Amino acid sequence: MQNIQLPLHGNPNVGKSTIFNGLTGMHQHTGNWPGKTVANAAGICKYQNEDYLLVDIPGTYSIMSNSEEEEIARNYICFGNPDATVVIIDATCLERNLNLVYQIMEITPNIVVCVNLLDEAKKKGIHIDLAELEKILGVPVVGTIARKKKTLQNLMEQVHKVCVRQESKKPNTTQYLPYIEDGIHLLQEEIEKMLPKEKQYLARWVAIKLMDREESIIRAIEQNLGINITTHKEICKRLDRVKGILENQGIEKQQVQDKMISSIVFEAETICEDVIEYENRSYYQRDRKIDKILTSKKWGIPIMLAFLGLIFWLTITGANYPSQLLSEFFGWLQEKIVYAFDYMGSPEWLKGILIDGMYRTLTWVIAVMLPPMAIFFPLFTILEDLGYLPRLAFNLDKYFRKAGSTRKASTYHVHGIWM
Repeated sequence: MQNIQLPLHGNPNVGKSTIFNGLTGMHQHTGNWPGKTVANAAGICKYQNEDYLLVDIPGTYSIMSNSEEEEIARNYICFGNPDATVVIIDATCLERNLNLVYQIMEITPNIVVCVNLLDEAKKKGIHIDLAELEKILGVPVVGTIARKKKTLQNLMEQVHKVCVRQESKKPNTTQYLPYIEDGIHLLQEEIEKMLPKEKQYLARWVAIKLMDREESIIRAIEQNLGINITTHKEICKRLDRVKGILENQGIEKQQVQDKMISSIVFEAETICEDVIEYENRSYYQRDRKIDKILTSKKWGIPIMLAFLGLIFWLTITGANYPSQLLSEFFGWLQEKIVYAFDYMGSPEWLKGILIDGMYRTLTWVIAVMLPPMAIFFPLFTILEDLGYLPRLAFNLDKYFRKAGSTRKASTYHVHGIWM
């Protein structure tokens, strides 16, 4: 049986679950990751007389271990010994999604990139040259529309080639700034000697993690690969030399990851210029102009506060009227129910349990909670559909990172403020 996993960008509209359900049908089961509260889903897909076990990995923006979901996705891809990893990305925002693709290509060569939502991209006048994208990335690229079975069959054909026919390609990983690459090569040479032959492809990624000093990832590497890199004498010597290289460039250790991310973002921008064609170029330019305003240092936070303040004001003020109407209605209905109970001669203890206890509690919760929920969630959904939530998360990223949290936690916290 082949093991195929589906990590992807955390955008809820990317279609990961639709593809997973379309491939596995009713052959699914759900549970929790060992020792974790995050749910997983797995299912069987039959193709070319082979059974494939598809594991629905939690969707993430990255795999840099800033959250439990990212840690699970990273550990499964690195240490779960999958036969292939399918990365599903959104055709309507390719540039942002390529960040995750490049991070996963650092970890495993057996990767298939699935560009989903091609129908939505077409509606927006976005055309992607998938063949050119495949050539640039160096890995198989498949375009899909999750609701169409034929496109899912094309995806499975590529997966079949990678898993069964062993036709995997060598990914064209990001080339970082020269002094970072010098540090990577210096560490990679020694790390390859420590890793078992079947895991030597991880040497470059391990070197990168050593350079940006991600302690949780380093602990996971030592635990799962059975090596001790933090106390290895030669590795420590080389780390000191790498530190010297970075210091000569005026780079502190906390800046290394930012430099790497900047390289990936620049690479993604360059690729999109080569593979994407817009029917209406002004659509793309308008989106960029909006970004400059909504995420600017000067106006980003004030606009965010104004949007959220307006939503909370509409929720609180608007909910008062339907809450009052519901409360009056339930009060009137209670009188009729009490009258019916008295007419039937029901005992007081029964009336107390059913009316004063169950009925009043239930109707109070409905009258108080239903109106604000009916107002808040549609308004927040509108912001999400307009694409403002990722911009909101970007504005809050700096502050949440200082608090030891993640950028996507901002949206969870906004949901939780009024609850």
